[in-house]
Amino acid sequence: QVQLVESGGGLVQAGGSLRLSCAASGSVFNANTLGWSRRAPGKQRELVAFITNGGSTNYADSVKGRFTISRDNAKNTLYLQMDSLKPEDTAVYYCNANFGYGTTWGQGTQVTVSS
Repeated sequence: QVQLVESGGGLVQAGGSLRLSCAASGSVFNANTLGWSRRAPGKQRELVAFITNGGSTNYADSVKGRFTISRDNAKNTLYLQMDSLKPEDTAVYYCNANFGYGTTWGQGTQVTVSS
């Protein structure tokens, strides 16, 4: 089965940047969509961004203009570039791959933004 491993999380001050990576075992770029979601303390999980098989992207209003989702097919890796980070972005971030038969999730990486 496909496995996903997130990395790149950490502690950053407001206004700073981080780039999250999601490394996949086996190809995931035949997936219908690849995405990032997050769960903040005391909040429901929310979809942050996704990219389709055709390369189209979509973002939550809360991150639009600040976050960029991308993929590198040769490296079989999904990225989330996060700029102008805010304390409200503090959460555990998860990558996912959506196939016709189901969805695969990573374990998550912690992002903490201090004010």
